[in-house]
Amino acid sequence: MGAVILLYTILLLFLHSSMAAIPTKKTYIVHMKHHLKPPSFSTHHQWYKSYLQSLTSSNKNSLLYTYDIASHGFAASLYPHEVDLLRQSDSVVNVYEDTFYTLQTTRTPEFLGLDNLNSWAGRTLPELNNAAQDVIIGVLDSGIWPESKSFSDVGMSNVPSRWRGECQSAPDFDPNVRCNKKLIGAQYFVKGCKASSSCSEEIESPRDHNGHGTHTASTAAGSIVANASLFGYAKGTARGMAPQARIASYKVCWNETCAGSDILAAFDRAIMDGVDVLSVSLSNNATTYYNDAIALGAFAAIEKGILVSCSAGNDGPRISTVVNTAPWVITVGAATLDRDFPAFVTLGNGQRLQGVSLYSGKEMENKSLSLIYPKGNNSSSNLCLRGSLDPNVVRGKVVLCDRGANDRVEKGLVVKEANGIGMILANTPETGEELVADSQLLPAVAVGRKVGDVIREYVKTESNPTVDFTFLGTVVKVKPSPVVAGFSSRGPNAIAPQILKPDVIGPGVNILAAWPENVGPTSLDVDTRKTSFNIISGTSMACPHVTGVAALIKAVHPEWSPSAIKSAIMTTAYNQDNTNSSFRDSAEDGIFSNPLAHGSGHVNPQKALSPGLVYDIRIQDHIKFLCSLDYPMDQIQAIVKRVNFTCANKFADAGQINYPSFSVLFGINSTRVVRYTREVTNVGAAESVYEVAIDAPSSVTATVKPPKLVFKKVGEKLHYTVTFVSKKGAKTGNAFGWISWENAENQVRSPVAFSWMTDLN
Repeated sequence: MGAVILLYTILLLFLHSSMAAIPTKKTYIVHMKHHLKPPSFSTHHQWYKSYLQSLTSSNKNSLLYTYDIASHGFAASLYPHEVDLLRQSDSVVNVYEDTFYTLQTTRTPEFLGLDNLNSWAGRTLPELNNAAQDVIIGVLDSGIWPESKSFSDVGMSNVPSRWRGECQSAPDFDPNVRCNKKLIGAQYFVKGCKASSSCSEEIESPRDHNGHGTHTASTAAGSIVANASLFGYAKGTARGMAPQARIASYKVCWNETCAGSDILAAFDRAIMDGVDVLSVSLSNNATTYYNDAIALGAFAAIEKGILVSCSAGNDGPRISTVVNTAPWVITVGAATLDRDFPAFVTLGNGQRLQGVSLYSGKEMENKSLSLIYPKGNNSSSNLCLRGSLDPNVVRGKVVLCDRGANDRVEKGLVVKEANGIGMILANTPETGEELVADSQLLPAVAVGRKVGDVIREYVKTESNPTVDFTFLGTVVKVKPSPVVAGFSSRGPNAIAPQILKPDVIGPGVNILAAWPENVGPTSLDVDTRKTSFNIISGTSMACPHVTGVAALIKAVHPEWSPSAIKSAIMTTAYNQDNTNSSFRDSAEDGIFSNPLAHGSGHVNPQKALSPGLVYDIRIQDHIKFLCSLDYPMDQIQAIVKRVNFTCANKFADAGQINYPSFSVLFGINSTRVVRYTREVTNVGAAESVYEVAIDAPSSVTATVKPPKLVFKKVGEKLHYTVTFVSKKGAKTGNAFGWISWENAENQVRSPVAFSWMTDLN
């Protein structure tokens, strides 16, 4: 018997080791040398398919996508040894594993000055609206809820004849019913997600089952909807930034899983379909541009004249967390607007402390409720993580929860499931004084770090702590605003620190926009509440605001390049809040923001339409920029999709590209002097004259030659050279200034960020 058991054990061990040794397939994106296609194949798809089958043992279903525009190559599900074979092939440029990306308005049009306009940049409002109907905004996100009133096509003209897109049919999506003159495209891309083990179970359809895509699309270009609100909060008339523009939805995210291969396929299709502007509120932590699906797709888009607007990421206030940093996209950080949802907590000792809340009931007000701060044997109980609260202790009480480690709305669910009746969500040093309102599943108030510390001390020292709530609803014209969101990701740019990122900030805190009626406002499975509009926050919300503004500029100036539109938005951005002070930073009370957080400033739509001068960037200059990063030639080829180029004329450093802002690095090889030449194009009146104004920190001398620019005609291009000199004794760290070209009509302002990599004595 013992021998049998021994033999059985050996057999199990053998089977286990054999199973462990079996390789598994993963999805890879393969960049091919497009020009090497044999003439025997009529299409590149045929070549890629045949090539893959001849070189590997993969079956025909292994080929997921063929890319024609966004990239030259394909995505396939491959075994490791097949990847090795491809990498050895002379026809292959690069092979990299598929990566995954994450998802990152009734008041904002008025806050941005878009309401009650009679004319704009020489156009009457009806003329502007008619022009905007020719602009098509593509949204790469989690899909669309077509029944929303924000996607009504009432009063819209016929779809532009140049449109080549479609609405895909699905079990829950009838294109003949769901698409219209407003929502002119709805497609989904799921092959890359399905090939991974992390893809959520969801009907393959353009329909949004997450809410994120519907929210971003309606923010960019939602139609006008009266009496919009979230359970009475933020009530008013909702509208997107460009309410007459068309929308094309490209679903690349399934729940919160967004595969790079699907994103690249959506870029490919959107470019072919004929979109004018692309909104991409997605990100990952790519460390190079050549293996980043968004950077690759966006490069192809700008070659076709399509501006790409991207979110900056939600990992602030930590430095060097900004994402989507390629100079060919506009990168958008988040700020507050002048609307708030104040609430008060009054402690048993009489202290009345302010926070924010979206709770709409009255039954909790003016009642003395028991308050606890769970810091028992479970070290995670103060964070209100799953399984950390004892229902016997929490039942019938208000719970003070520390922010961090899990979603804010999940904390509310944890308290509710433990039979708590309310929650105070208190910030920690990591989240500072930033206040973000959430539609919690129970009465809740969010408070900043300082208020949180007061409440923590009160609970610690009081034998029978109590609290009562007061909810004040919606308040507008709040001061100061805008305030930079603490969560908004910050520079320096980790890939190319000579490019200042983010580029601008826009409204991204507590933004009301359309929402699917099959998703609760918290997006939690247990949340069965229904709403047509929701209030959420993130740089994902800021991005489509800038997308919509770019669409309006495109409508007025259809001949402008993506770089010119981007420059117009950046150089006209404002840098003072509604108290005429520099922007505050909600990451910490009492501190001011800087260009590493807010870039060029806050988007200003009215001025962006008439910027006076623009910094245009040619495709050849983007190639020189890539060469300056010292990427291998084959990796640059993967981005630019050209074979007849060299890096012989590359920039000496990446900062020489004709960017509308400056990031100056001192100390590299003991460098004290940094000199850049820029070219500006006159898009204002003929015979325009501009004089330079300079603001530099005491540790830097900055000179500009010539100090005056005289333009004889519209479209004329002139150059200037700026020289930055670090004074002796400058220490490592950062400082900031600006350069502005000014006349009576325009101020064309560029921020400058100075960084000392080493001490210069």
